[in-house]
Amino acid sequence: MWNGNQTEPFGFILLDLSPRPEHQHLLALLFLAMYLLILLGNLLIILLIRSDPHLLRTPMYFFLSHLSLADVGFASVTIPKMLQNLLFQVNTISYGGCLVQMYSYMAFGNTDSFLLASMAYDRYLAICYPLYYTTLMSHNRCLLLVTACWILASLHSLLYTLMMSRLSFCSSREIPQFFCEIYPLLGLSCSDTSLVETTALVEGFLDVLGPFFLIVISYVRIFYTILNVPSKRGKRKAFSTCGSHLSVVVLFYGTLCWVYLQPSSRNSDKNIVPSLMYTAVTPMLNPFIYTLRNNEMKAALKRLAGRIRTF
Repeated sequence: MWNGNQTEPFGFILLDLSPRPEHQHLLALLFLAMYLLILLGNLLIILLIRSDPHLLRTPMYFFLSHLSLADVGFASVTIPKMLQNLLFQVNTISYGGCLVQMYSYMAFGNTDSFLLASMAYDRYLAICYPLYYTTLMSHNRCLLLVTACWILASLHSLLYTLMMSRLSFCSSREIPQFFCEIYPLLGLSCSDTSLVETTALVEGFLDVLGPFFLIVISYVRIFYTILNVPSKRGKRKAFSTCGSHLSVVVLFYGTLCWVYLQPSSRNSDKNIVPSLMYTAVTPMLNPFIYTLRNNEMKAALKRLAGRIRTF
């Protein structure tokens, strides 16, 4: 049996995405293309918002810039290591590297969740209390909400990382997942994992479902308010302001539930496809959802292109 200090020189072995070598390079090209789209799409959104004074002053886009930043970090935690495994068959990861990857994965993922809840709250105030919106969602309050999202997510991840670092691990080093995740690591531990599992059940329940319930409550109030709008044009305008965010919420929490809210969630070798959806596909699609369905983002892109042509 290895404890945390004894495991460090050996590390762990990550799961191969495909057992057939001839598929390795094709998968590598696919995920490299996806990763480049994630970087280009999300960094473009950040550039558009940061370079456009109108968008930067709008709370929704201020939150969106941080959501894009979190998506870049979230994808960068897993995909580069996955590409290394596919291209060079380097499936090992050090003990310390595994804990860092687990911490970063949880931190960026929870930041996504908290930011989506903050954006739902922003839409709730904009539609349900339009006369007080500019006062309620001042720049200082937006900054406070964003800071709270990053700090709470980091503290949450630090809690689990510290608890996992105190566990001992058995002779098996093969993680049934393509990245270091808490449940597959618990399955390899020889220690008593009841404290971690109880914490994940109680605190994790509040951490994940808390923002989700806040989003649901916000949209129930939003839809109720929209249905009472007398004009069809007003209803369409109100719905259009929520469409992109609601699409991202469904995509994010749909894949999250697909991964974790099923009996086989501990046996993560059965969850490769949903895990790929959660870690790669969702961050890739978010920029398309916010740019293709958003006239203000399209206008900002045209203004940026115009400024570039003048140089």
